[in-house]
Amino acid sequence: MKWRGNRKSSNVDDRRGASSSSGSGGRLSPVFIGLILKLVTSKKGLLLLGVVVALLYFTGTNPLSLLTGNTNNQIQSSGAYKGTPEENDLVDLTKRVLISTEDVWHQLIPNYKAPVLVLFTGSVNSACGAASSATGPFYCPGDDKLYIDLSFFQEMSRKLNAPGDFAQAYVIAHEVGHHIQNITGINRQVQQLRGKVSQTEYNKYSVMLELQADFYAGVWAHHAQKTALILEPGDLQEALNAAHAIGDDRLQKQATGRVVPDSFTHGTSAQRMRWFQKGYETGDVNQGDTFTASSL
Repeated sequence: MKWRGNRKSSNVDDRRGASSSSGSGGRLSPVFIGLILKLVTSKKGLLLLGVVVALLYFTGTNPLSLLTGNTNNQIQSSGAYKGTPEENDLVDLTKRVLISTEDVWHQLIPNYKAPVLVLFTGSVNSACGAASSATGPFYCPGDDKLYIDLSFFQEMSRKLNAPGDFAQAYVIAHEVGHHIQNITGINRQVQQLRGKVSQTEYNKYSVMLELQADFYAGVWAHHAQKTALILEPGDLQEALNAAHAIGDDRLQKQATGRVVPDSFTHGTSAQRMRWFQKGYETGDVNQGDTFTASSL
């Protein structure tokens, strides 16, 4: 894939080396517990407490930080993070692929607002809750952000046998595809079905959602190649190989030796390859309606 020397996206929040810390936030300070009890037992005390809370509010201090004795930020950094040359190379690739998706989707969607991509190591907090690197790359509709621990790309190469820079680009473009679904409201429609249909039925909708994100990744590749000639020999096969490697049927077979179709949430290897290829071949966002397709 031709990416070196290209522009980089500025929509990247690099949190590598940072970790979530609860500090002493889970415990109320005994001193303040006693003070509060005294204040709330008298009218003057209640008035004073109200004044104190108001003062803290207008000075930008969280009153709860005094109660817990924790005035530190929840995200604590271990200092200036220095990744390995291999990891820093992946950061460069990620930023350059991300801006390519921005260029393409700005063309295809009026007033497109690009998502922020968060790089993390180990674990991360998002509007969708806490997640670890074991979760894999994900998109959170609650904050319009993509989250990626770069070690996933190493896992793809070493454990899933899906190496290559364009395989990695496919993963990023797939998560951007979920952002497109959030913009168009499709993601919200699927989420509203949770609890209203059986789990087996909801899994089917989840598969449709994931396959459409694969299709959108293909649409990106189509237009990126058309406008910037990013592909080199073997690149398309890298993406298809990655789509095959993370199919539900293959992963289940690899993990347990058996396949349970009713539990699929992302689609089979064949489905994922087919929808990515359809997006790449057509470049037409209107042909990616996996929800009304006669077959997936």
